[in-house]
Amino acid sequence: MKIKRLQILLLPLCAIIGLIAFNAFKKAHVPTTVYNVNAGLTIPAGFSAVAVAEQVGNARHIVVTPENDIYVHLAGTKNGKGILVLHVNGDKATLKSSFANYGGTGIAIKNGYLYASNDKDVYRYKLNEKNEVINPDQPETIVTGLLSRRAHEAKAFCLDNNGNIYVNIGAYSNICSEFDHDRKGCPILDSAGGIWQFKADKSNQHYGDGIRYATGLRNVVGLAWNQQDNQLFVMQHGRDALHDLFPNLYTVHQSAELPAECMFALKNGDNAGWPYVYYDWIQHKNMLGPEYGGDGKKAADPKFIEPVAAYPGHYAPNGLLFYTGNQFPEKYKNGAFIAFHGSWNRAPEPQAGYCVVFQPFKNGKPDGKWEVFADGFAGANKSPGGAAHRPCGLAQGPDGSLYVSDDQKGTIYKITYKK
Repeated sequence: MKIKRLQILLLPLCAIIGLIAFNAFKKAHVPTTVYNVNAGLTIPAGFSAVAVAEQVGNARHIVVTPENDIYVHLAGTKNGKGILVLHVNGDKATLKSSFANYGGTGIAIKNGYLYASNDKDVYRYKLNEKNEVINPDQPETIVTGLLSRRAHEAKAFCLDNNGNIYVNIGAYSNICSEFDHDRKGCPILDSAGGIWQFKADKSNQHYGDGIRYATGLRNVVGLAWNQQDNQLFVMQHGRDALHDLFPNLYTVHQSAELPAECMFALKNGDNAGWPYVYYDWIQHKNMLGPEYGGDGKKAADPKFIEPVAAYPGHYAPNGLLFYTGNQFPEKYKNGAFIAFHGSWNRAPEPQAGYCVVFQPFKNGKPDGKWEVFADGFAGANKSPGGAAHRPCGLAQGPDGSLYVSDDQKGTIYKITYKK
């Protein structure tokens, strides 16, 4: 009888102890990063996001002036114009003007000029003291006659601090197999599949006047100049169809994850290895491509450079930005934001990307694991045709805010942080 009474008395006490233990377990397993939702985006706690503009057109790369004007380069033209000028006032942007009878991707401001490209040429426009284009109908042609054939035509670019401009000349092929039948060497690398360097202040340069700065790069849409170590960084779109072309060597799951999307730090003369090499982010090494005798296990020739950071396959990196502002927490200073446009070919795995990620840096080099910074652009349907929005371009505002362009529905997002 005494034992039963003791058991009855102990039951509530055990329940209380159990509840305390359960709550302690839950607190110990709360994720370290807490996210909130703004403008349909999932972003870290403390940040907020607004859509400052919507339905502007297929917005590719963007640049923001100290006067809070956004120059937006459209993929094509809207009402006959390919570059829009929006003015941001708080959480809204209004259209100031538009110009340029061409669409494209690349756009940047340097030393009093606005630079912009279509698929064959690079132009620049003189700016006044308010960073407004003086003669929008009379651009100066900087480079003309750039190679543009069927695929990977976007002439994304960036500028350094020494008067040079670096232009992507994408390979007009997946893996060069239709041009290199005898496997003796890809013949298109002399004119494509790399980064070409031109003078940023010299008019009417032809394609042949440029220097092939780096080669072996299938297609680069995200480029940025790293001010910490004065070096060009690029994001490469990796090859497709490992399983489709070599079903005896790669499973569909391997083909969904491989090869990596790669970040390269480039110097003059570097060779990243396309089409002979791909990077396996799971094995952490350059692999010999199957077209040239690889089997998913053979390492590549060490003469090819390796990426400084790597990400899962087919995410499609279209924007790269080094954050130099003071608004965001200290961990973001000098780190890299990457806009992943989103995959179409990761089946049977779910399609992925459609997000902006952050890559920590230290002393001008990647340091630590990357993390998803902003997600939710696509909505419920992560596919090229079904995604609500697809991030493409990145820009830093004068107050340190981060701007993201969407080339699906034409939304411009502004992401800010408050302490």
